[in-house]
Amino acid sequence: MAELTVRGVEPEVVSKLTQRAESHCRSVEEEHRAILRDTLLGGDVETPAMTFEQYLREMPDVGEDTDYARITGSIREADLAD
Repeated sequence: MAELTVRGVEPEVVSKLTQRAESHCRSVEEEHRAILRDTLLGGDVETPAMTFEQYLREMPDVGEDTDYARITGSIREADLAD
């Protein structure tokens, strides 16, 4: 896929784009792609499926690695026979 860089965008436009992306629960970059796709190709074009790699890259960089560390000593036996 091609890459597109847009320079000199007014802060008000960036703010509105950010708000719109948040309201659609997607990144600003994905919102930008959706606006271009809908405007240039029409609203009936289906959004391409996101690959797992793209999904991971879209995740915000929050927390510390220790927040996701495995908790040791908390395993308990479970009786699954009924």
